[in-house]
Amino acid sequence: MRHTAMRHLLVLLSAFFMLNAYAWERETIWPKGKMPDAQAHQIAAMTDETSSPKFNADKHRVAYLEWFDAPAKEKRTNGCMILISGGSYKNCCDVGLIKLWRETFTALGFQCVNFVYRTPRPTGLPIYQTAWEDGQRAVRMVRSEAKKRGFDPEKIGVISMSAGSHLATLLATTSLTPAYTPVDKLDTLPCHINWAIINAPAYVTTDAEDGTRATRLGYGVDVRISDVFKFDAKTCPISLHHGGNDVYSPNGSTLIYRELRKRKVPAELHLYPDKGHGAFGLERGIEFMRQMGFIGPLEPEVEIMSRYNNDDARREKIVEDVWPEGKMPCAQEHQCKPYIEWHFPKQLKTNAIQIMYSGGSYRGNGPDGFEVAPVRRYLTEKGITVVTLKYRTPRPTAESGLAKHTSAWQDLQRTIRIVRSKAKSFGLDPEKIGIMGFSAGGHLTLMGVTSSLHQSYLPIDEIDKQPCNVQWGIGIYPAYALTDGPDGHNTDGGNEDTDLLVPEFSFDLKTAPMLLVHGDGDGFSAMNSVKTWEKMRSMGIQSELHTLATRPHCFQRTAAPGTGSYTYLDRVGEFLDYMLNKK
Repeated sequence: MRHTAMRHLLVLLSAFFMLNAYAWERETIWPKGKMPDAQAHQIAAMTDETSSPKFNADKHRVAYLEWFDAPAKEKRTNGCMILISGGSYKNCCDVGLIKLWRETFTALGFQCVNFVYRTPRPTGLPIYQTAWEDGQRAVRMVRSEAKKRGFDPEKIGVISMSAGSHLATLLATTSLTPAYTPVDKLDTLPCHINWAIINAPAYVTTDAEDGTRATRLGYGVDVRISDVFKFDAKTCPISLHHGGNDVYSPNGSTLIYRELRKRKVPAELHLYPDKGHGAFGLERGIEFMRQMGFIGPLEPEVEIMSRYNNDDARREKIVEDVWPEGKMPCAQEHQCKPYIEWHFPKQLKTNAIQIMYSGGSYRGNGPDGFEVAPVRRYLTEKGITVVTLKYRTPRPTAESGLAKHTSAWQDLQRTIRIVRSKAKSFGLDPEKIGIMGFSAGGHLTLMGVTSSLHQSYLPIDEIDKQPCNVQWGIGIYPAYALTDGPDGHNTDGGNEDTDLLVPEFSFDLKTAPMLLVHGDGDGFSAMNSVKTWEKMRSMGIQSELHTLATRPHCFQRTAAPGTGSYTYLDRVGEFLDYMLNKK
């Protein structure tokens, strides 16, 4: 009998611990009777709870924190992540995202806490008001418990979605504006956060700030960023993530990014083509945190040429001149002779062709340096045929009257025509051609992508009857794209409305989608890429963009493992996979 009773006790204890293994600690954030702007219709609960037949609204009136299990001691980063669901300020619905974020960041060593604010929207107040009050109070409570729970009170980050991202943006940019009158001693603590990963922020532009979808898609001379965001002295670094087809306009994210740049706050912007409303690129957010040092010290930087140091995946190289003897337009004696190289992979996995070329301020360029060679090797490993171009440099003489890019543009148009004319003979598709360039070569790529219907030279042979448009472009830290500085160095960061895309980009009817990658700390401003992306979206062209916090021009030359600068070639590969497989 004794053994039977013991077995029953063990079974009961086991069941108890199994039931409570995920019964995390909940903590209401307001003292009884002290919650500001209490409204009888509001609750604080996730939708998986509200959908239960046993849900009792009266037991869920007060916003709360749900503290999850602490990370393993050997993995702790000394930081905390606050998780914020979206739901249009009508509910807190992102149950799946909260689970994903909890698992991801706990494994990375962060204490995680789910913040559940009051919904649905209050009456007689701005749609965000009670959630903002809850948010500021929640951050103060998280900060107050840092020592008890084993993290640094100045290592508090948030990750959010949709309306939760509107709230997170308020917490990240407007913490010095009190959302409520203090109720106790806890409210003497600051309520700023230290970083934010913000997914698909809703209601950011003035055509949506009343709580609707962006009625004019975030466009218009009278559409701007909502005045509710103050961008005060405690504004923290932010990584913004948005789908290019989101009805809660991605222009909201580009406008937030611009305001952060004006204040020299490190930031990232990640925009995904043809994606709607959703959370994308979690790994990019982790790379941002790693680059900023929030996960721990960076590993030593590694030279990209040491990582891609051979052409073992190449089957054959063929070299040919761009122009027939004596037929090169605008020839100048001081310029190099242009040529192309065909690089064929040992294992051909696609019939697409990628043309690429380096930067060099239009004063020099070459296909074998740290810009082109690693990409060439990366793509031949993926089974893609690569054509490298050495275009004419240095710049045309002042006496010639030619712009700095004219002869290079002629070389690029001719190269595209040559590649198109010979593609079928190599078993390749003449209608699957992309171009890729760096810095000045990024400017040249924009010329090729946006202005292919403009003739840069008179035809000289049958090859020049071929069109010179392409199906995609890849611009890596493109220079000279804005009008706000001498020779492309952006004097005010390209952040103002008066900083326009240069007139040589015609954005004609053959303009192709692009991938743009740029360092946020580049003197050739990241706004070169952002404003190009904005222009293309306004034309109905879905492009992809990634900026990298703190990173300079030539961000990839050396980079720390686990950062966006280190993994950027995977953005190239993913973009090509997307372009070649989309329907």
